Amino acid sequence: MEKKKRILLTGAAGTVGYEVLKQVDESKYDLTLFDLETKKNKRKFRPFSKTYNIIYGDISKLHDIAKACKDQDIVIHLAAIIPPLADEKPGLTQRINFKGTQNLIEALNYHSPNAFLLFASSISVYGDRLSTPEIRVGDTLKASEGDHYANTKIKTEQLIKESALKWSIFRLSAIMGVKNHKISPLMFHQPLDTKMEICTPADTARAFVHAIEKLPQLESKVFNLGGGKNCRIEYKNFLIRAFKLYGLGKVNFPKNAFARRNFHCGYYMDGDELENILHFRQDTLESYFSKVQNAIPAIQRFFTKIFSPLIKQHLTNLSEPLKALQTSNIPLTYRFFGVMLSSEL
Repeated sequence: MEKKKRILLTGAAGTVGYEVLKQVDESKYDLTLFDLETKKNKRKFRPFSKTYNIIYGDISKLHDIAKACKDQDIVIHLAAIIPPLADEKPGLTQRINFKGTQNLIEALNYHSPNAFLLFASSISVYGDRLSTPEIRVGDTLKASEGDHYANTKIKTEQLIKESALKWSIFRLSAIMGVKNHKISPLMFHQPLDTKMEICTPADTARAFVHAIEKLPQLESKVFNLGGGKNCRIEYKNFLIRAFKLYGLGKVNFPKNAFARRNFHCGYYMDGDELENILHFRQDTLESYFSKVQNAIPAIQRFFTKIFSPLIKQHLTNLSEPLKALQTSNIPLTYRFFGVMLSSEL
């Protein structure tokens, strides 16, 4: 009988990580899950406690991640601090995203030097592409101002490329799940005319799972991972559709609530290259919005409609671009609008 491949999954309780966990064929692979020991994570892993090896720890601590790196064949590395927390705690973001990966590489070099590392990077590494939304892998990497997350991803990609490990890097587009959306000030950082290409967590996870059997075709290469042509939309139209589904009505916020520059996103013009190898795409914009609609309880939509003016006022209060103008915060006004004063808008 052929020996099962041993796979380490970091960030196993995250949105994409948990989808990977659900999709992996337990009869073919010996999976080790690694994530922080929290009540939420322990509850999520409980159904898999007899099936897979679960190791709790902090990836920023070498001793913790080293326990998970022994005799591994493949590592799917998804552990990361993502926005909006990444913006709020840059020190933590550096410690987990960069130092954590540095620890992972060191532990693998010692315990599993022949392991193959599959790393989840981000479209944010391309920076502001508002005027040039057509993105390709060879494009210059330049994080938008204040984007701590993107900076750690750029540095971590270089770290991986310079390592002695076998590797492949997937730069994920806008990952849009159906449930548990957290409203944050980040929604106003993105200009309304931003071109977006979404990918669902299920499709993203499927790419990593299918990659397990396609490693020779992926080795030492970087790929753009997105949903493709059927998952493209302008941000304003995305909000219009989402607001309608949730019962929020029109996207009618005050002028200058949304930034006009210095975010990221765009269309992956070479995204089909990875799809042609891994055949991971199943969702489209239409299937995504259909799932969103089915996931919203009728009672929630009913009360959202009633209180939509109050909800939108609360959202408006979260707008950092608008606050920057109102408080004459020159650095932030320039960051969001490219001008120094509100009178220039």
